[in-house]
Amino acid sequence: MLDVLNRPAVESTDAEPSDGLSPAPLRPYLILAGVLCGLYFLYSWVQYAHFRTPSWDLGIFGQSVRAYAEFRAPVVDIKGPGFPILGDHFSPVTALLAPLYWIWPSPASLLLGQAALFAASAVVVGRTTQQILGSRAAGIGLTIAYGLSWGLQEAVKSDFHEIAFAVPLLALTCRALLLGRWTAAAAWSAPLVLVKEDMGLTVAMVGAVLFLKGQKKLGAALAGFGTAAFALTVLVLIPAASKLGQYDYWSKIEKTGTGADTSFGQIVADALGSGERWEMVFYLFAITGFLALRSPLALLVLPTLGWRFLSQDPNHWGMHWHYSAILMPVVFLALVDGVRSVRTSPRAWLVSYGKVVVPVATAVALVLAANLPLRELLKSETYRTDSRTVEARAAVDAVPDGASVEADVPLLAHLTADHRVYWVGTSKGATPDYLAFDLRGWGQQVSDPAQLAAQLHPEARYEITYRSDGFAVLKRR
Repeated sequence: MLDVLNRPAVESTDAEPSDGLSPAPLRPYLILAGVLCGLYFLYSWVQYAHFRTPSWDLGIFGQSVRAYAEFRAPVVDIKGPGFPILGDHFSPVTALLAPLYWIWPSPASLLLGQAALFAASAVVVGRTTQQILGSRAAGIGLTIAYGLSWGLQEAVKSDFHEIAFAVPLLALTCRALLLGRWTAAAAWSAPLVLVKEDMGLTVAMVGAVLFLKGQKKLGAALAGFGTAAFALTVLVLIPAASKLGQYDYWSKIEKTGTGADTSFGQIVADALGSGERWEMVFYLFAITGFLALRSPLALLVLPTLGWRFLSQDPNHWGMHWHYSAILMPVVFLALVDGVRSVRTSPRAWLVSYGKVVVPVATAVALVLAANLPLRELLKSETYRTDSRTVEARAAVDAVPDGASVEADVPLLAHLTADHRVYWVGTSKGATPDYLAFDLRGWGQQVSDPAQLAAQLHPEARYEITYRSDGFAVLKRR
């Protein structure tokens, strides 16, 4: 990696270069982006419409974006009655989705926004590849490989998350670094601090790369800005907004799975000895033929990998969920940089490898896609409306518009657009107008919804207004 740091940049100004880059018409990449956007949104929409949401996150973000769209403080009752969401994660960037929500007041609009943001990042990756490597085939191939990468597909499967904004920003940051547009790299990376609190450390790492590239003042300033932003959000802004008065996610590092305190040294030792964590890293670089490791851009993955390694939450370790999406533009554009660097290598085998690694990465992506979420779009049963879906829709329709309702995960997102919604796990202190239960989501079939309601809300009485095998809706008397 270090030999790449001394390589002269293609262009050292922020102006569009007049030479040194191959032409790369935008149209082919926009077409590919349109296809990818359609695939991402189709998968998300079918999952949403059939009540297959994997977590409460879409409901949470739907509630917060609705608040922004209505010019209210981003209070998310799903996290707890009156819970200010900026006291959980610092993601004010999601307010940018408010105009889309005005047009389509549904959490599904967030899914469309995420699909468009992911697809836009593919344009950046593909076009940059063609401009630097001088091959349309390489550009198209890497666009496909990137668009079908496991990190993005798993993020699409996980519904909406704020990192959707980080993906194109990181793609643009890496593009600017590859083209030697130092000020642009700093400008594209700086807004990452508004995406999520940990992204300040990634911004600081962009500054470190700029420093290593010889941009010492700019790099040091950006590194300081990113570090300060991280400290400000986790030590001041989030605790100030939180009802707990602290950044609650420190506990992900401080506690083991049994809840016992453990030393930081033991946490590090356990993290480095975890096969599941290292398996994720292996696949992260394997999809680039490991050539991404020759680029200093690979340093940008370290902050995210660092907190994921230290986390005691198993959801953070592997290849599932949305946590690897922000790493995809980094490793794929690092691959482009790696290919460029080996062209002048004195090792003939390395030069030869650089010539074939992009088509190999494309082929690997296509093979892996056969076992990734988007493959479900090829199955007829994916689109089939089963009895559970019909029952869930009826349960949602049984709750009058404007009423407050307490629900569990499958119904949450579907109710946020026109109800005040609580989650059954965090609703203490609230007595909603309605309760909407997934009767099969309690570890066993609930035979008496009224009894369950009495256990959850002994201060009130509820009567059943809708009942099916899978769902029940109860109204407060």
